[in-house]
Amino acid sequence: MPLRLYNTMNGRKEEFVPARPGCVSMYVCGVTPYDYSHLGHARAYVTFDVVKRYLQHLGYEVYHVQNFTDVDDKIINRAAQEGIDPVALAQRYIDAYFEDMDALGIIRASVYPRVTEHIEAVVEMVAVLQQKEYAYEVDGDVYFDVARFAPYGSLSGRDLEEMRSGARVEIDERKCSPLDFALWKRAKEGEPAWQSPWGPGRPGWHIECSAMSLKYLGCGFDIHGGGQDLIFPHHENEIAQSEAYSGCSPFSRYWMHNGFVTIDKEKMSKSLGNFFTVRQILERYEAEVVRYYLVSVHYRSPIDFSDERLEEAKRALERLRQTRDSLTRALARLPQGGSPDAARLERVTALQADFDAAMDDDFNTAGALAALHGLAGEANRLLAEAGLAEMPGAATLLQSLLDGMHHMGDLLGILREETGLTGMTEELMDLLIEVRRELRTRKLWDLSDLLRDRLQGIGIALEDRTEGTTWRKV
Repeated sequence: MPLRLYNTMNGRKEEFVPARPGCVSMYVCGVTPYDYSHLGHARAYVTFDVVKRYLQHLGYEVYHVQNFTDVDDKIINRAAQEGIDPVALAQRYIDAYFEDMDALGIIRASVYPRVTEHIEAVVEMVAVLQQKEYAYEVDGDVYFDVARFAPYGSLSGRDLEEMRSGARVEIDERKCSPLDFALWKRAKEGEPAWQSPWGPGRPGWHIECSAMSLKYLGCGFDIHGGGQDLIFPHHENEIAQSEAYSGCSPFSRYWMHNGFVTIDKEKMSKSLGNFFTVRQILERYEAEVVRYYLVSVHYRSPIDFSDERLEEAKRALERLRQTRDSLTRALARLPQGGSPDAARLERVTALQADFDAAMDDDFNTAGALAALHGLAGEANRLLAEAGLAEMPGAATLLQSLLDGMHHMGDLLGILREETGLTGMTEELMDLLIEVRRELRTRKLWDLSDLLRDRLQGIGIALEDRTEGTTWRKV
């Protein structure tokens, strides 16, 4: 089954075919580093991390570009409040961004360009747009003339006349239309500024992503990603200025947008003041739990934030970990070799196919998780069977289950850390179980129970079964 993804540009799923065989070029809009990243940011970057992991699994080489908007009104205002240099403020929160995303297991992009490092490219692009009469200058500000770009509104599905008549844009009498947007902003006193043909100033918000994506990926790159809130006006404006500048269409071949994180059905955002930073949440929940929660819903659907949802994710992840650890311990004790039951192997293969089918269907991580839990259920049923050690090919079958869990977990970015005790501690647990067995043989029940209870107190549960005693982390 070929990979199909939902393209916002035409509102339907399409087979994914990159421009260059074997290679995928992807641009994802990055953060404006004036504060700590919130859970909405985490959802976007976990989403595109899964996209990248799966594309790499399919054999593609992925060149991933993600920017930092390191000069912006929000950065300037926050720096002024704190009495520090805007560059220093931006660097502080860029460093914090990497700490948070590294904790969530997000593979770093190929390159992280910054606006302040690409001013020359922005100025050149604005100058060309003005030469082509797609842009005009007013008192040192340069605006894009939306009326000059006929396809404007194609990504968001908006009609230009309707947008113009109902424009909820701050009125600026100097602009030809309220929809026209700033490409270059004249410097105000005390603000960071760079020289340009229009006087000292700095880039507008939208132009930076166009300049950097075109520099690193060229026109017609494969995937442009970001949150649904960026469809209009940011990505709509990117298309207009990029295609007008380059004369090339399409600017991006596939547009992917992740859904919002909501609180009580309202979008989580800093502007609304209803947001939680990633590090606030990581103080209460393990990073892998947060990641599980984020991939538990299809990336295009909204996901509501609550402690209840995170607790559900915690319990579900722990069940998977316990199964993985039980498989690892059982494999260490079973004889190798032999041919397993064909019907059992077919069930494992079918669940792996279910996982691939879900991911091929527009990166349906919810369906992929269902297949992973199905694999864990198959493992638990097998581990609970009496006479497992005498079953032909049992180790081969358990190994296929464990490999499948690792494979699926890797692609979703979960089950990354071995939580089961291994190595010397594994041997120590075997010794403690043997000591307890000897205590029970001698009918020293109080000491046997004391050992069990003390282990329970440090998070290790002993389970007595007909085939022997096993342990798990609780």
